[in-house]
Amino acid sequence: MPFGIAVLAVGMFWASASTSLLMLTFAMLLASIGSGVIDVLVNARVSEIEEAEGVKLMNLNHALYAFAYGGGALLTAALRSAEVPPVPIFAGLLIVLLALAWWSYDIPPRIDGENDPQAEGLSAKLVIITGLIVLMAFLAEASTEGWSALHIERTLQGSAGQGALGPAVLGLMMGVGRMAGHWLSQRVRDTSLMLSATILSAIGIALAGAAQSVQMALIGFAIGGLGISVVAPLALSLIGRLVPASQRLAAISRASVIGYGAFFFGPPLMGLISEGFGLRTSFIAVAFLLAITAVALIPALARRAH
Repeated sequence: MPFGIAVLAVGMFWASASTSLLMLTFAMLLASIGSGVIDVLVNARVSEIEEAEGVKLMNLNHALYAFAYGGGALLTAALRSAEVPPVPIFAGLLIVLLALAWWSYDIPPRIDGENDPQAEGLSAKLVIITGLIVLMAFLAEASTEGWSALHIERTLQGSAGQGALGPAVLGLMMGVGRMAGHWLSQRVRDTSLMLSATILSAIGIALAGAAQSVQMALIGFAIGGLGISVVAPLALSLIGRLVPASQRLAAISRASVIGYGAFFFGPPLMGLISEGFGLRTSFIAVAFLLAITAVALIPALARRAH
């Protein structure tokens, strides 16, 4: 964990000081490697704590991330408005992250027996199904975050300020949804909550795609964010409880790698569909994929979980 945070810190500072596109590319690659390491290890550690303490914490963990993301976006907007140059900002961030790296030193995750063939065979299908569910959740999240502003401004002729509300509403509702999910996950079966949330998100994103006004699109994005917010945390939490302790880190990391595919092919998929058929169709296509997830993938996970 300290290594991952340090790599992220150096990569982000290097990006701020880059003087060429090539340098920026390598800096962001370094930062992304650190971020990926941190993401997997945090989820694995939370899963270990859930098992040890007998409580569900993954949605709370991801809710704090969502609120930190929103707060960071607001702080960035304020600093940009004040025309503060990026290098001193990222120098301060470098110091904060290195302090967090030192503070984050902890016991290593349990990985004894990770290469046990029998355990690997038992968890392979579970990992793939969970990873695909996480992928669909990330796809819905990324498509709304990256394209909602364009949809509002270009399709619905909204102002730039109204366009900025799309991602802002998404971030806020995802934080609220994960806090609610933290409470609900103590009372509702995980797969049942995932199924309801996925259907709710599909309805919201489809509503945003078909909206005829900015207000209706924002309502749709809010509903979509509220629903999809709990799906990935619940899926990662569930697989962490279902596999043997020695397999937890491997299972969560592999499911996460599948899920990260959404950030690789999601933007070009949205771009290709919108170029050929418009942004409305792009969002409706995402809603359709969420519906398939609710009908096929989540029931398959439920059968293996219960």
